[in-house]
Amino acid sequence: MAFFTHQIRRGFSSSIIKNGVIKNVTIIGGGQMGAGIAQVAASTGHTVTLVDTSEDILKKSRKGIEGSLKRVVKKKFADKPEAGEEFIQNVLQNVSISTDAGASVQAADLLLEAIVENLKVKQDLFALPPVSLNTSSLPITDIAGSTSRLDRFGGLHFFNPVPMMKLVEVVGTSTTSQETFDSLLNFSKALGKTPVSCKDTPGFIVNRLLVPYMMEALRLHERGHGSKEDIDIAMKLGAGYPMGPFELCDYVGLDTVKFIIDGWSAKDPHNPLFASSELLNKLVAEGKYGKKTGEGFYKYK
Repeated sequence: MAFFTHQIRRGFSSSIIKNGVIKNVTIIGGGQMGAGIAQVAASTGHTVTLVDTSEDILKKSRKGIEGSLKRVVKKKFADKPEAGEEFIQNVLQNVSISTDAGASVQAADLLLEAIVENLKVKQDLFALPPVSLNTSSLPITDIAGSTSRLDRFGGLHFFNPVPMMKLVEVVGTSTTSQETFDSLLNFSKALGKTPVSCKDTPGFIVNRLLVPYMMEALRLHERGHGSKEDIDIAMKLGAGYPMGPFELCDYVGLDTVKFIIDGWSAKDPHNPLFASSELLNKLVAEGKYGKKTGEGFYKYK
């Protein structure tokens, strides 16, 4: 979710209103998503503060950003190693880390969150000076209820891995101002991404189509109409998808898929697209979340 902190306290400065330029970004959450957004923002000249609850998490985040940048440099500066090293250092200089969320938002033009997909946790965060939300499944309007500046509140949905994926879903609610929405669009473009405009509906565009597709693949397998291997092969070779639905579930995380579908089902229990899967529930209960735990629908070394 995205929020413009200057607007909260003083209203937009004239330069932001006129040019829609965001330079200073605070990101709450130093996990894979937050670190990825921080890397891209820092690489495009933004000053970034990455915030999390402990120095250990943040040191790991910074190390991950540096490792990702080294992979970028191998391709981008293959014949110019010195220029590549300079690029890495310049990007890292744009990233600072902090465990103090309150202090970190003081100079921010934009406050972004990239924390766990939990409504209560996100609502508590937005009791701070407003933020911009990165969420894949939770209604932004529900989360925005904890802030008094609904016009400055919007959604930016990035996709993992953030440095590689070009799409950003920009989400406006019925109370998001046009100025805020335009600034989020322009910020996405400044990151080198391609933004698409979305309404605040379950899953926005991509996940609203993708999650039911994955769930139907699970139900197809549960009915005995195809093995997971054959279903994956069929969708890769027949539909041209880079991953089959079971491979994709393992990559996304089975716990994440279950969290999303359970949330949608709770809000719309009679929608057959949101029906649960016994197999998915079983694997999650066993702690088999996919690639991140070494086993999901497939095993990983």
